[in-house]
Amino acid sequence: MPRATQHRPQTQARTQLSPSPAPAAQLRNLYAGTSGWAYPTWKPGFYPAGTPARSFLETYASRLTSVEVNYTFRSLPTAVQLQDWLDATPPAFRFSFKAPQRITHFQRLRGSQETVAEFVASVAPARAAGKLGMLLFQLPPNFAADNERLAAFLAMPPLSDKALQLGFEFRHTSWFSEATYAVLRSHNAALCIAESDDLATPEVSTAEFHCYRLRRDGGYKPAELKAFAKRFASQAGSGDVYVYFKHEDEPTGALNAVAMLQSAASLTQPGAKV
Repeated sequence: MPRATQHRPQTQARTQLSPSPAPAAQLRNLYAGTSGWAYPTWKPGFYPAGTPARSFLETYASRLTSVEVNYTFRSLPTAVQLQDWLDATPPAFRFSFKAPQRITHFQRLRGSQETVAEFVASVAPARAAGKLGMLLFQLPPNFAADNERLAAFLAMPPLSDKALQLGFEFRHTSWFSEATYAVLRSHNAALCIAESDDLATPEVSTAEFHCYRLRRDGGYKPAELKAFAKRFASQAGSGDVYVYFKHEDEPTGALNAVAMLQSAASLTQPGAKV
């Protein structure tokens, strides 16, 4: 899984681009995709050349099973906008939403009850449709560990619903401690296992579900994707697993996600070795 070593940025994508759409590989409890879908530069590598922008999400959801919506980091969606997203995706598709920067970067988890309540309410239609995935709280790199503040934040009424799946991505190494993991476990909140060229999160499970953000520049080799698929397919046997690859101008992350899902689905076939 994500290693604690650093990686040099890659100048070329490792995955061969293919313009031929393939149906999303379905494996129960495994939700994978990228952190966005509205990229014209993904044509023709991921989207067929003639795909109009209004059809991006529908096409995306025909090949992948989830998306992490970064849009909500800066602005909450309108009811009409969110409904359009829901209508464009199949029943088993899930949307994970990044928490607004006002909560994580400006308020820094303090005095956030009203803002959190507004955020949770804004994604309620996705929950009603059975398409709500995880709520991701990504903290800034200069936010050092404060477990008392984290515990108080998680105890707020807007987050008391046990059905909500909350994930935390810490980007200051001081958070990687047993004290932090204990706070997360007490609220069934996931430590988001994030890998980039600058930092890798320790692989520690703190919730009944799992969250991965795989952000290495240049993507991942086929052997690495098969190893991910084996791990995630195993984890999906006991709970939800969310996996989001990096979104870039090239569709490398989207194609990585497709390949990983297909590999994971193949492991469930008769005679496959997991």
